[in-house]
Formats: sequence, structure tokens, C-alpha cells
Amino acid sequence: MWRELAPVGRDSGSGGYRRYAWNEADADCRAWFRAQAETRGLAYELDRNGNQWAWLGDPSAGDAVVTGSHLDSVPDGGAFDGPLGVVSSFAALDELRRRGARFAKPLAITNFGDEEGARFGLACVGSRLTAGQLTVEKAHELRDGDGVPLTRAMEAAGYDPSAIGPDPERLAGIGAFIELHVEQGRALDLSGDRVGIASAIWPHGRWRFDFHGEANHAGTTRLADRRDPMLTYAETVLAARREAELAGALATFGKISVEPNGVNAIPSLVRGWLDSRAADQSALDTVVAAVEAAAREHADRAGIELRVVRESFTPVVEFEHALRNEIGRILGERPPVLGTGAGHDAGILSGSIPTAMLFVRNPTGVSHSPAEFAAEDDCAAGVLALADVLEGLACA
Repeated sequence: MWRELAPVGRDSGSGGYRRYAWNEADADCRAWFRAQAETRGLAYELDRNGNQWAWLGDPSAGDAVVTGSHLDSVPDGGAFDGPLGVVSSFAALDELRRRGARFAKPLAITNFGDEEGARFGLACVGSRLTAGQLTVEKAHELRDGDGVPLTRAMEAAGYDPSAIGPDPERLAGIGAFIELHVEQGRALDLSGDRVGIASAIWPHGRWRFDFHGEANHAGTTRLADRRDPMLTYAETVLAARREAELAGALATFGKISVEPNGVNAIPSLVRGWLDSRAADQSALDTVVAAVEAAAREHADRAGIELRVVRESFTPVVEFEHALRNEIGRILGERPPVLGTGAGHDAGILSGSIPTAMLFVRNPTGVSHSPAEFAAEDDCAAGVLALADVLEGLACA
């Protein structure tokens, strides 16, 4: 499975993946998922929000045990973030069938759409729509960098977006969702464990900073006469790093858009996106407020107009303790319990259904990069752990 999926959406120059929502690579990933489902005799389904499902047993029976993750990527992302969870889910089912497991509950494997938010700027679109955390109106307002609406992109990919929206009936039939994911950090490598259990997801969000200045000629305009928003943006980037260090949090400006984007032109607009995360809400609020205050101070001094828009936000997610403890019991020698600053579909769904996560060791801690890696032995250990958990939750 891994060899089949590995070339899909991989850029020959960077070596990273460009599997964005509703593009050609995404379509190929979806075709791969459907083929895996049908090869195993599972009932394939595409839900109202474009998420894919592969069912063993009757979904209407209720109390289903669901596992899976996502197949899309960040720009030039790694191979493991998302796909490891989907591949491992199919492999875990294969392992359970090899064991002769008898299922007492419906089991499903899922691929949630647009988890990374690389194209439309909002993470976890598929699970947010399903859980009612993204309204239909807001979904219709989403645009990619070329101005293409989400709905038009879905139509171009052959999907009718008229049905998107909350799906409470589906969620009501799910008793537990378990997401396996490569660790996006080095905690397991440092502890020497192959697999860990998630405790919580840090609160996190994305803020857009629009710095409006004055376009002018780079070769004729005196430095003293310039209203250059790039300078204010640069000061804000440095402030973000400083404030994050002071609060023990994380703050990153990882995306930028410049107008008119000419080498010999002073920009009229610099738009930067801040990603900030912290172990608790108070620290996150402190960092973001301090970054905005610094940005406004530098903007006022330079004659720059500033607008700040919060584009997405996810509060702290504490995974259900009862399910987490049951997973620990199933796995016997209790794996370490880890917090994470990365968002996941399991976190979005946790407000509606019991959810939990398993992490697989990442020896470098690198993620969202072509250098992302997990050793085959560790991946196999993750599959066996997931199979044990599914057997404990879904089998007689």
C-alpha cells in the first residue's frame, strides 16, 4: 500500500507532496482509498462533505468503531502526516482478519477531506463541516489563492457541494473514533517508545495580518519618503518570535502574499499569516495579543494601515479520559501519554463523539517537510497497536 501511494502528488523538484483539496493529486488519493476499500469487500461511501468511508458491517447498527486520518498535505509536505493513519487502518483490518477476529460492532475506515487547509486556508474542513463547526455560509466564502471558491473546486472535481453541512445522524452512529498519526515531535524518540497515546491538543489558531502601505518605485523613492509595509511585516515576524519565547509558546509566520510583488516595486500590501499554539489558552491569548500590539505600534510609526483577521481557532482538546484509559488497558504495558501542538480531525470530532489518538515514533521530530520519517518497524508496531485497540473496542 505504501509503495502504491508514495508517488501520488509528489513534486519531483522538492521531493515533497502537493496533495491539496480537490486537485488532481487529491483525486488520485481518493481513487486509491476507494480501491483499497473495494479490494477488501468493504462498502464504500462518500458523505455529504466529501469525506470517504469504508464500512465493515451495517452503519445503521450504531456504536461503530471508526479509524482513519487524512490523505492531503501541506505544500511540499512529508509522506507520513495523514497517510500513515489511513494506510495503518487498512493494515490493521488485514491483521484482524488474519487473527480471525469476530466483529461485534460496525467498523469503518475514513479519509477526512482537506485536513491541512493548504488550499483554502482553513484546516479540517471535512470534519468541521460534519461536526457543525464550520457553517455552510462560511464554507461558501472560502477561496483559494486564485480566488476559486471551495464549492466550485468541488464541482470541478465531480462532486455536488449543495449537500454540505452538519451530519449529526452520522456522528450519532459512531461510538469511538481512533486516529493513528506520526508524532510531530521527538517525545517518543527521547523516551525510546515506538507508540504513544495522545492526552490533549494545544489550543491553536491562524490569524491574517494585512499591512497596507503605498506602492512606489524602488529605484527613485527616497527611504525617508517610503510607506513600506514589508518593513512593518518584518518587525512583526521578529516580535512573534520574541513573544513566543517569553510565553513558552509557539508563533510562526509561514505564509506571505505581496502586492504588486515586483522586484523593483515597493509593496502596497503585505499579507502574512500567523500560526500560534500554546499549552493553555491564557498563554496563547498573551502571545497573539502581544504580537498584534507590536504590529500596530510599528504600523502607526511607519504610516501603515493594519488589519488583523482571525481565520480559524481551535480551543484546547482533552481527549476523553475513559477511552484513553481503555486504550491503555488494551495495550497492556501502558504507552507514554503525550500532548501535542498539532491539530487533527480527532480533535475536531472530540466535541461530538469519543475520540482518541495513537502516535508513532518520528526519530527526527521533523514534520510538514519532505524529511518527515518513521521507520518501518515503528510503523508496523503502530499497526499492531491499532489492531489491538480495534479488536478490544469492536470485537466480541
